[in-house]
Amino acid sequence: MKKFWKKSKDFHLPNHLSIPLLFAIVIGVAMVGVFLLHDLANTSFYNQWLTNNQIQRDDWRYNSESLMADSTRSNKGVQFGAPMATQNVAESSKIGLSAGGAKDVNNFRDNIENDYLPLTTDITYEGLFYDYYFDTGATEECEDLFCPSYTTAVSPDPFSEEEDYYLSVGLNSGLEAEDFERKKLNLVVVLDISGSMGSAFNKYYYDRFGNKQELEIEEEEMDKSKMEVAAKSINSLLTHLKDEDRFGMVLFDNSSYLAKPLNLVENTDMEAIKDHISELKPRGGTNMSAGMKEASKLYEDKKNINQEEYENRVIFLTDAMPNLGEVGEESLLGITRDNSQDKIYSTLIGIGVDFNTELTEAITKIRGANYYSVHSPEQFRKRMDEQFEYMVTPLVFDLNLTLDSQGYDILKVYGSPEADEATGEIMKVNTLFPSQTKEDETRGGLVLLKLKKLSDDPELTLKVSYEDRSGKKYQSQTKVNWQGEEEFYDNSGIRKGIILARYADLLKNWIKDERVSEGGDVVISPKVGEERGIIIPPPFPPELGEWERQSMPLQISAEYQGLFQEFKKYLEAEKNNLKDEDLTQEVKILDKLINY
Repeated sequence: MKKFWKKSKDFHLPNHLSIPLLFAIVIGVAMVGVFLLHDLANTSFYNQWLTNNQIQRDDWRYNSESLMADSTRSNKGVQFGAPMATQNVAESSKIGLSAGGAKDVNNFRDNIENDYLPLTTDITYEGLFYDYYFDTGATEECEDLFCPSYTTAVSPDPFSEEEDYYLSVGLNSGLEAEDFERKKLNLVVVLDISGSMGSAFNKYYYDRFGNKQELEIEEEEMDKSKMEVAAKSINSLLTHLKDEDRFGMVLFDNSSYLAKPLNLVENTDMEAIKDHISELKPRGGTNMSAGMKEASKLYEDKKNINQEEYENRVIFLTDAMPNLGEVGEESLLGITRDNSQDKIYSTLIGIGVDFNTELTEAITKIRGANYYSVHSPEQFRKRMDEQFEYMVTPLVFDLNLTLDSQGYDILKVYGSPEADEATGEIMKVNTLFPSQTKEDETRGGLVLLKLKKLSDDPELTLKVSYEDRSGKKYQSQTKVNWQGEEEFYDNSGIRKGIILARYADLLKNWIKDERVSEGGDVVISPKVGEERGIIIPPPFPPELGEWERQSMPLQISAEYQGLFQEFKKYLEAEKNNLKDEDLTQEVKILDKLINY
């Protein structure tokens, strides 16, 4: 051994070899270090170290300049998070419930305001109901997640004066506002960055024919594009994410791009993410199915999470003017339905007055889905900011009501997107969401049933079944006795529901007849009138071939102007009886149609 050390001390490299060899050794050590650090970065130890030391990371991937966004990357990297935010989501101590589906009829109102004929799908019953607060008819304190209450009414048709029979289902909950807390979120925002998003909110960019109409918007908002307002609103949404939430983002134009992986947000540099979102620019075409497919990939390892702890939700924002890719019902609708079966639920937000309600009317019938339309920057911020907690929190699923009666059958259901699935005995509602209450009334807190009288037997047995967020099933049974045959209303809630249902029925019949008339070439002969009253609108086939919204100038036949004049008298009388000034907005619409 001593000889070895002695020889090693006497060993010398030739001068011309020593420097290159030392340089090679240094490079080799450095490379080994890099590889070790790379492997370390992918270990659970490193992830845990990041979490414990609260290091904030910017995990944004989309680069519009180089188009190097890799939409195929796995989202199994380092986990990140965002600051906690709180929100006051209710106006009284109690929380009510409302049906899923459309949450407004903004498309209907704004199309008429801007002299365009709406689609029949622009005015949905559940969307119209959500514009109003209802006395649900609850007479007992609710101590459960869902407590249905029932009221009845006999109401003469304003045209035929024939008696109509109605039953309302009040949507009550025992949840207190102070106790309401949404589950942790695995949230993916899917944003349309197509060229049409570059148009301003004050432009009525409507269809492939290029018809445009100016809209009245506050002057300071006039020049802002849909993209600018969408980015600002999404950034407001991010303030509501909690430390334990996950957030991801997908963009789409002609293709889809993974902008941000779905990661825990506890250590995310949220300010950097907001900066990236603010810098997005519109470009290219619209391939909505590609965007939804990309979002679905992010949930591959989240399907088996604890459903009592986490909620999976996609918020999909688009102006719904598809012009590329598979845009038919089977593509986007199929993906959304498949996601729902895996408990990945969807919220659709339509941006601008040109949004296509035919597309969303089908999608929002899916379990856990809801839909909002926004036609101004102010509406957009309110939806994404003030109503975020309710938007992402379905509470009741698969609500079924069975009517057991010798005297009555269900003729029509109002206030649920699944209304067409009702039979003579069964009413279905796929999802109930939390809803604001004020002065003992609930926003959209009513589903209305129009009944067909079969006999004088006054007894109705109502059986309800549903399940909660964790899949636990509940059922209850209640007996209701009809009070009489003359006009009566158990409360103001069912009376208001009847007014709005008749209003929507009349307008749907009008829209259908005007569109069938092909611009006035076919003589309109309304089926609504003194002989038959306000009929339930028959099913109307899809008006658009490829979910492409086409503008049609507003037109009102003389026959319908006369019907609107008569209905206006009824509506104003009922508005005064109910002392509900909110109904004035419907009077104004009738005024425009009467005088157009």
